[in-house]
Amino acid sequence: MPGLHDGHRQRLKDRFLRDSLDNFEPHNVLELLLFYAIPQRDTNELAHRLIREFGSLSGVFNADFGDLCKVKGISANTATLLKLIPDLSRRYLDDFDQKGLVLTSIEAIGTFLQPKFVGRTKEQIFLLCLDSKGSVVYADFVIEGSINSAPMYTRNILEIAMRTQAVSVILAHNHPNGIAVPSNADMASTKAVYDALAVAKIRLLDHFIFAGSDYVSLRDSGYFSFEG
Repeated sequence: MPGLHDGHRQRLKDRFLRDSLDNFEPHNVLELLLFYAIPQRDTNELAHRLIREFGSLSGVFNADFGDLCKVKGISANTATLLKLIPDLSRRYLDDFDQKGLVLTSIEAIGTFLQPKFVGRTKEQIFLLCLDSKGSVVYADFVIEGSINSAPMYTRNILEIAMRTQAVSVILAHNHPNGIAVPSNADMASTKAVYDALAVAKIRLLDHFIFAGSDYVSLRDSGYFSFEG
């Protein structure tokens, strides 16, 4: 026997298949997703409740698993589905072929790097190694720190750069709950990596800091003097 809300669910699914998520309200996005964890009950009010509790769609997806489970109507299974979204988004964006990728501008580098930090709640260091043509030969996270700091292991970065025969290197890290402005520790760490790479005749081209949807290039902003 059809459920009371089957017609509404089908209309929302049809709307998504026709128009994607364009013009969906945040609660409609959540409502649609919740269909697949809660097959019988009305999920509209629950979607509204989640957004009231966590402030926004991204706030829901970035919420702690335990906090999600405290919301009335959210089971461990439903919370797991919600926590899957940021990681799934990153994996999707990372799955594009990086072989031969050439990054030639601040904007291109920022666009490439920003998805790597989506939903990450701990400071992490991302390393890009480039060959003489500017093609990417290595791109991965190398360090994970606490939520407040991520010590840059200069030796580790240098070893990877030398192993991949990189001509130049770009660093990036995130400020999960801060702003895209370098701290004194960021500047000191950048200098340490710059000097270590210079001894091996490898150039540190730039260091990007990401915070939410914002980022700053230390080269472009003049925070650090990169030669060449």
